[in-house]
Amino acid sequence: MITREEIRELAQFRTNGEEGWALSFYFEPHTPQNKSHREETILAKDLVRKALREAEKNSKNGSTRADLNRILEMAEGLHGNQARARAVFACGSRNFWREFDLPSQLPGTQLFVNRQFHLKPLAALLGAQPRLCVVLVDRHKARFFDLRVDELKEREGMFRTLPARPGRSDGFAGYDGGHAQRRIDDEALHHFKGVAEHLSTGLEKGLYEKLIIGCHETSWHELEAQLHPYVKKVLLGHFSADLNRITNDQIREEAARILRDSIDLRCKDLAREAISQAKSNARGVTGLRRVLRSLELGEVQTLLIGDKFSHLASECMNCGHLDAHMVRECPVCGHETREIEDVAEAIIPAAIQRDIELLYVKDDAEFDRAGNIAALLRFRADQSKGREIRSAS
Repeated sequence: MITREEIRELAQFRTNGEEGWALSFYFEPHTPQNKSHREETILAKDLVRKALREAEKNSKNGSTRADLNRILEMAEGLHGNQARARAVFACGSRNFWREFDLPSQLPGTQLFVNRQFHLKPLAALLGAQPRLCVVLVDRHKARFFDLRVDELKEREGMFRTLPARPGRSDGFAGYDGGHAQRRIDDEALHHFKGVAEHLSTGLEKGLYEKLIIGCHETSWHELEAQLHPYVKKVLLGHFSADLNRITNDQIREEAARILRDSIDLRCKDLAREAISQAKSNARGVTGLRRVLRSLELGEVQTLLIGDKFSHLASECMNCGHLDAHMVRECPVCGHETREIEDVAEAIIPAAIQRDIELLYVKDDAEFDRAGNIAALLRFRADQSKGREIRSAS
């Protein structure tokens, strides 16, 4: 699975075109229409042939042709019946080739040839994914998992031996039986406290950012009562689970559902907050021009983009300044600019490099009317005390 460091490496990669081009290939499997599984290979060949024609027309040949042929060879070995998607990032002139397996959740099989890697599908898939801990608990066992996108890894477990019940008789008036049950309940309570303490320690050490719990509904309130307030703050939800029967696939499905609902809700809440903050001239901006300015000033904390957002822009070939208007010369340094078909190709790598949280907003009419792009800010440069002091002097 791709790591944050690897994503950052892709975001930092850039070429001027003369030394070669950056290729981004995304393969999304789908259910084949026949047993030959040739649909993806045919599509990959069409994409490569089109890219080769464009490369020859724009003098993007040499190492680019070798990269495209290598992608084609790899694509011929991929089939629609495989469970995972694939992403390849290549630049032969820089001896750069990276392959990653991904969840089968990409928008489709695509190929891009540009000065930098096309990261929009990758950012949409991974951008809002936290380091997630999933813990399964019953009255005497606990299993701890790390979940990154759809890769589930079990870390450790906890087991507490319950006291044995008495033999055939529960004693006079059931005293022994009642005493044994109280001991069982007391041991279960200590177990829940141990699980809660383990989760609190893991959060303090930064082992996870968000938490999902699976347990019997009858045990949920007992366990919840023991959780530290900081742990409750990062808890996304819980689901019903039997530790002795649940499979890893079922754990992934339940956790993915809760995470997806949580992300969708958070995106909508943050979109409303950004629009509200922008209207009051506070820590929020909407619209491409204002977002680009805030990115350049280093103000942005969270970037929100409509999942279908696309916009033409110009980029300075010298300083990298992005402008929402199509200008021939950079207003910052005066050098020549180039046209970008989709400004997100430049915004997303910049956001990744600066560790800006990136979220995609889906099907939101109010957000569309606000420009389909917005940001929540760490600060506003024009309202900072330092700016006021300089203005006064």
